Amino acid sequence: MTEIVLDASAILAMLLAEPGADKVAGAIQGASISAVNFSEVGAKAVDHGADIDLAFSKLREMPLRVVPFDRDQAETASRLRQATRSLGLSLGDRACLALAQCLGAKVLTADKAWVSLDLGIEIVLIHQ
Repeated sequence: MTEIVLDASAILAMLLAEPGADKVAGAIQGASISAVNFSEVGAKAVDHGADIDLAFSKLREMPLRVVPFDRDQAETASRLRQATRSLGLSLGDRACLALAQCLGAKVLTADKAWVSLDLGIEIVLIHQ
């Protein structure tokens, strides 16, 4: 089975019952998320009016592997800057992609712009 890394946008789609939530729910068991993106989900949930404690309570119940953002991922995320600058990808976006690259995994995301990237990482949109 191919390892899956979830972008913050994918988890948010599930938390907020947005399009693609069903695809994320089907892939979440054993999927990985960068600790950077785990934090980002909490912050974005608050932006959507959620209670932070409730948001993190729901996140902790998910069968996710939260992967610490280590030196290898930090270097990889920095190296991705040049290839992703034209799309304006954030550090959080690059942390997700770096984790996928380090694990040899595919990424599930709601961010349609990512499919135009040529990074050797399989990008799967959660909705069209």
